[in-house]
Amino acid sequence: MVRKVPPVGGVAPAGRRVVGGTFTADRGAHDRQRILGRTADGETRPGDSALFAVLAGFTLVIITGRPSPRTGRDGRQAAGRVVTRGVVLIALGFALTALDTSIDVILSFYGLIFLVVLPLYRLRATTLAVIAAGALVLPQVLYGVQQSIYDGAWSDTVIAWDPPARIGDSDGFTELLFTGEYPVLTWAPFMIAAMAVARLDLTDAKVRARLALTGGALAVVGYGGSWLALRLVPQARTVIADATDGGSASSAWWSDTVGDITDSTPPQWLLVAAPHSQTTFSLLGNAGVALVVVAAGVTVADRTPRVMRLLRPAAAVGMVALSAYVLHVVAVRVLGTEGGSMSALPVLSGYIAGAMVFAMVWTRHFRRGPLEYLLHTATRPARHIR
Repeated sequence: MVRKVPPVGGVAPAGRRVVGGTFTADRGAHDRQRILGRTADGETRPGDSALFAVLAGFTLVIITGRPSPRTGRDGRQAAGRVVTRGVVLIALGFALTALDTSIDVILSFYGLIFLVVLPLYRLRATTLAVIAAGALVLPQVLYGVQQSIYDGAWSDTVIAWDPPARIGDSDGFTELLFTGEYPVLTWAPFMIAAMAVARLDLTDAKVRARLALTGGALAVVGYGGSWLALRLVPQARTVIADATDGGSASSAWWSDTVGDITDSTPPQWLLVAAPHSQTTFSLLGNAGVALVVVAAGVTVADRTPRVMRLLRPAAAVGMVALSAYVLHVVAVRVLGTEGGSMSALPVLSGYIAGAMVFAMVWTRHFRRGPLEYLLHTATRPARHIR
């Protein structure tokens, strides 16, 4: 029998932060520069995409049983719901990618990570935390795989036989696993860590305090370690700057102002912690930020109900995060608000305001967002699993 625990408040507002952050983070560096200005065109909130993955980990644990995993028939049905959810998100992500916007759509990566980490759902929090820590070697593995892809031809053969690769400008599952903006190999650790956190009793103030301290320590080790490494390793910043299309590499320990790799990736790149750099330092820093946000959100929900009432618009967006995200991508495609045709900051403000108004109106009448409801409906056949 699964022991019941109170629902975790404060997570839905974090979903609103994710939606707002992805409105800028999923756009290219050029769009972010237009939105934030040259003096602040770095990824000012590097934990947003990581927080997206962390909230996904919470979702998986809520579906499969919290704090203890479901077993027997209930467990099999829960696993079936997760598989369905993952497959639907993969398909939806490829469909949005086919719209050919400048947005790096996260949903297909998100769906595949669900499927990859699902076999771990019965593990205890401690075991999951150990696995997440061990996964810190995966950026080095990813670097080696990417070099073999760029230097060889085996990936071309795989892509040629991959049906999703024929949808839009995509390399299919090779992109999802290795070469995309959110490769499963380095983003699965976020979801595994979140699964460990979701198994904890977050209604306990001491547990939340330890979680916040752990997150802070991870952020310091990640960003601080990158800052130190970039200054201690001879010529590291010079090599990185020469290999990218941005400016100085001095801020690569936290910002994406260094730009993107233009040719081959030098080993020194593993020393940066810039957003989406897929390095161990980046994993540590982003995970730390995400854990602090979760701990803070749950603490605010527990101690200051009045503040939570003020945050209802943010919580509403968190409840319809999937719908808001998809509508954002579709709006960019339909309205043609990319490529410098419109002033970026007003457009961004309009997207965020529109998402909040939509969420407030919708959640006054319905428990789930429109796409959330369709996703829930798609998982209903799992009830027939024996």
